[in-house]
Amino acid sequence: MHSWTDTLRFAFQPVVNLRTGAVAALETLARPETGDILAEARRDPELDGRLAVLAFRAAARKETLLPLHLNVFAATLADLGGLTPLHDAVRGAGRMPWEVTLDIVPPYTHVPHRALLEAVAALREQGFRISADGIGDGDVPLRLLTDLSPGLVKLDASLLARPAAVRAMRTLCEELGALVAVEGVETEHQCAAALAAGAQLAQGELFAPPARIPAVDVYVPSLAPGAPTVPRSGPSVREFVRPAAVLPLSASAERVRTLLTGSPDVSGVLLVDPAGQPVRSVHRSRFLLSMSTRYGHALYADRPAYKLGDPPRTVGVDATAWEVLDVVAVGGRDRTSDDVAVVDERGRCVGVVRLADLVRALAESRVEEAAGLNPLTRLPGSDAIVGEVDRRIAEGRAFALSWLDIDHFKQVNDGAGFAAGDELIRAVGGALQRAAGQARVGHIGGDDFLVLADEEALDPLAAAVLDASWTAGGRPVTLSLATVVCAPGSVGDHHQAAAQLAPLKKAAKALRGGSWVLGRAGLPGQEVRRGVPGPAPAQTGFAAAEPQR
Repeated sequence: MHSWTDTLRFAFQPVVNLRTGAVAALETLARPETGDILAEARRDPELDGRLAVLAFRAAARKETLLPLHLNVFAATLADLGGLTPLHDAVRGAGRMPWEVTLDIVPPYTHVPHRALLEAVAALREQGFRISADGIGDGDVPLRLLTDLSPGLVKLDASLLARPAAVRAMRTLCEELGALVAVEGVETEHQCAAALAAGAQLAQGELFAPPARIPAVDVYVPSLAPGAPTVPRSGPSVREFVRPAAVLPLSASAERVRTLLTGSPDVSGVLLVDPAGQPVRSVHRSRFLLSMSTRYGHALYADRPAYKLGDPPRTVGVDATAWEVLDVVAVGGRDRTSDDVAVVDERGRCVGVVRLADLVRALAESRVEEAAGLNPLTRLPGSDAIVGEVDRRIAEGRAFALSWLDIDHFKQVNDGAGFAAGDELIRAVGGALQRAAGQARVGHIGGDDFLVLADEEALDPLAAAVLDASWTAGGRPVTLSLATVVCAPGSVGDHHQAAAQLAPLKKAAKALRGGSWVLGRAGLPGQEVRRGVPGPAPAQTGFAAAEPQR
């Protein structure tokens, strides 16, 4: 008598890191030759649990070192309270539970939420990682999604037509400490949209279709112009995590050698304790060099591999790329090419990052940043400021946008010469940059500057530039400052913020002396914080004054 398992096959589809182009994991997908086993599994939790075990065993037979993604219905977890047979199968195959991510699949309707959350907590305790699948095309309540607190959220590609929704999910995931993946990516346009919206991972036909043999090479389009650049604080290390080659601390040197010689793309092996915490790091080149000496194999083959390893270099999952470089910079120069282990809040290994990936991304960001710098002040132009304004608006964050310029600047150039004018612009730009702290300063051309800051940073910043004594060619010069404070929801984009700022700029220019006018978006009135009302006088000592400043 034939069993339904006789006609069941599995295919593997890579999950791709959009930053590095590397395969981050493999999702195992059931492909029955007849019938609809998935529809049956949706109704039968026991059957769905058996499918998860079979999917894992199918991947284990391929002897892949990549982390695995397995699908399981939300109702299955709520009904079974966990997946003990899967945990036993993972341990029996010599893999670790934290190398397996469980993609929780809709529907969620009629699923007891308390039972689901208790099952997920039990799976986490065993070491499994949790992903929320089908977001945007499923029925997961937002409150349940936050309670699940998944490490990965998989969005349906249909959401890419609604970039504001994807950006909002990215913001939520940052609060949850989760990555964002987009499923079903079929075109380069969708890939570019996923990048622009902030997704770190993706999968779909564009990169590689599901196949019986796990894909070694995938197609990833180049990072398109206009895609998000690296923030000043540096990108998150999560964007660069590659799968780690992991073996137990008790592994022999011969076992490590077999792994390395059979996997030329593996640059090193991490030896972990039973809890999954890295204890030793085995570097490919140094290890194989030791083993290949005249007596190396005879000396080391049957001995523990940790004797040929080094203490691991580790960073937390919340580290930035710059913090990883700080870790690499500490220690001997012979270890600069070592992978850095990335560990979760329990110290368990979630993957590794390679120095080359970080250097490439940071170098590209610096090239992009340098291309946008004003040659006179070496400050970024308006694009960097308005981009950050739109990000804050999308994230629902308050901000203060300020415009500053030099009064009667044409008369400064005419009276003191362009060299004195350029020197004055450089001095004002330098003072703004020194006083900015966490604020963003941009030089948008001529004598005009933009400053993006939190409201509480305004007073010290204004004092630093308005209370200073400015001169050009030995003659006194004053500055004008206008600020619009934007509460969450008060403006829709940077165009509206600029429109709110324009009348405040006009009001500041109408005052005498160093001036500062502040207003609040969507509210009437304005506050004169510096300056004297009345017509602005001619700038003493320069050419004939213009009627307005």
